[in-house]
Amino acid sequence: MCGIIGYIGKQQASPIVIEGLRRLEYRGYDSAGVAVLHENAIHTRKRKGKIDEGLAILAKEDPIVGCVGMGHTRWATHGLPTDENSHPHLDQSGNIAIVHNGVIENYDSLRKRFKKKGHDFKSETDTEVLAHLIGDYYAELSPEEKKEDATTHPLAQAVKSALKEVVGTYGIVVICKDFPDVMVGARRGSPLIVGIGNEENFLASDANAIVAYTKRVIYLNDYDVITLWQDNFKMETVTEGDSSYKISKIEYEAESAEKGDYDHFMLKEIFEQAQTVKNAIRGRLDYEESTAKFGGLNMTIAELRAVDHIVITACGTSWHAALVGEYLIEEMAHIPVEIEYASEFRYRNAPIEKNTLCLVITQSGETADTLAGLRESKRRGHKVLSICNVVGSTIAREADGGIYLHAGPEIGVASTKAFVSQVTVLTMFALLMGRIRMLSNRRGAQILKALEEVPAQIQKILEQNDKIKEIALKYSQCEDFFFLGRQYNFPVALEGALKLKEISYIHAEGYPAAEMKHGPIAMIDEKTPTVILLPTDGLYEKTYSNLEEIKARKGPTIAIVTEDNTHIKDKVDDVIYIPKTWECMMPLLEVIPLQLLSYHIAVARGCDVDKPRNLAKSVTVE
Repeated sequence: MCGIIGYIGKQQASPIVIEGLRRLEYRGYDSAGVAVLHENAIHTRKRKGKIDEGLAILAKEDPIVGCVGMGHTRWATHGLPTDENSHPHLDQSGNIAIVHNGVIENYDSLRKRFKKKGHDFKSETDTEVLAHLIGDYYAELSPEEKKEDATTHPLAQAVKSALKEVVGTYGIVVICKDFPDVMVGARRGSPLIVGIGNEENFLASDANAIVAYTKRVIYLNDYDVITLWQDNFKMETVTEGDSSYKISKIEYEAESAEKGDYDHFMLKEIFEQAQTVKNAIRGRLDYEESTAKFGGLNMTIAELRAVDHIVITACGTSWHAALVGEYLIEEMAHIPVEIEYASEFRYRNAPIEKNTLCLVITQSGETADTLAGLRESKRRGHKVLSICNVVGSTIAREADGGIYLHAGPEIGVASTKAFVSQVTVLTMFALLMGRIRMLSNRRGAQILKALEEVPAQIQKILEQNDKIKEIALKYSQCEDFFFLGRQYNFPVALEGALKLKEISYIHAEGYPAAEMKHGPIAMIDEKTPTVILLPTDGLYEKTYSNLEEIKARKGPTIAIVTEDNTHIKDKVDDVIYIPKTWECMMPLLEVIPLQLLSYHIAVARGCDVDKPRNLAKSVTVE
């Protein structure tokens, strides 16, 4: 859950590395540091805090030169956020430096071993232990083995030997002062990408760091080890010699990962959602057959028709999208669906029937728990499809087939447009599964028409931004919120509560509306607002009764209702209108005002909405 970038070429490394870290800061921002090779010495600068509050100032006051360098922005796992715990870390000799994303699970036993050998540790981190391990293996190489003309570069050999002892996950970049024109990278469980430039090469945990310099990339597989020079590279594995690789292309422009005229990435990404729905449905709607079509499922219609059970596994916001998917698939295709938290599913011995299809949903394609769930499903012999935003990510490559979101880069830690894209894709997948079973052509055509109308409807909601901001300011000092909804609206209530607590640090809970009276209603008072999702649907009267129960206890209410509801404004404290659509499309519209409400409340409270405390964008550690 950290950002890594490495550079080797003819340009000065430090400015490139620091700018790359800025683009990666959403992956971790407890501390940051750089290491640069120059004149056979390793020069480091590192500082606790956000990049522009620490590292950038330090690097400006005390600049370092050199054309080989690496950097790291940290999300703390082992040890507090301090200058000492910041990466890079050195080995015992000071000859080798490392940056690391992941967790070394056996670091404690390794640390004790090196302590007995007289090693001195400067930090509390597991990463420093790995640096000492690599340095120890490097020190054991004979003078003959340290020659650069060996089949495996000496530094890469030390890295490979060390990683054979490691239990855990890693994405690492390593440099050594004995080899001022070489950089080594390796991965297991934590993403690492090679960027191939013109007489310069890069390593990064995320394409955002290097897209301004190159679009040609190699996505490393687990156990890959790469040795980089400025004009060449050699790919190996930890245990089995050379490794095969494929050069891919980054699909988006560097400008897509910039804020533009918006104050925050989150606001920009909320306002991009009309376009992301268009991107998700482009080329996938089959009007003649009143269905959806996907090019990457790698399953025949017969195989899809044979599916009689679906398990969807995901984490966080993706789990909420999966819950919407459960309602969609069960309604349209009459296939029973189970939703599993990936962090729980990976350790359960749940009985899964033979004709079960597993779906994994992830924005990054690198979420550790979701990846483990995918591998567990494949181990049991089940087909696994991914719904993912990042082309070339580990989950996208390991799944049997999948559907890309095409949402573009999402920089804000709190996911917005990825959720809408995921729900859009799940709607189309449910339509496909329904049409090959029992869903009528007429109903399929209605869903297609409604889906096509969603981008314009989202745009109409976004035009209410100023009004939603006014409502947000009214409630910005509250410390507790409830979000209520029924059926399709319940997962949106969960997502609305998550968004608010993620970025404003307000305690918020999402519930099925009828469950309010089974305990949580005890918390209702004049200081606790309830956001209630109350579209005009088949359960409107039932949900309205829950609203009355809250009003009877003097709870403030904010209602999200459809435009045909003309009487509600006299019954609630505040109301936000959304266009009327089919019940199955409601989540795509309802979530927009909830995202804006959370955003404006967080800004009013002075919170950093793009980098909320304690959170990181891509959870690549367990």
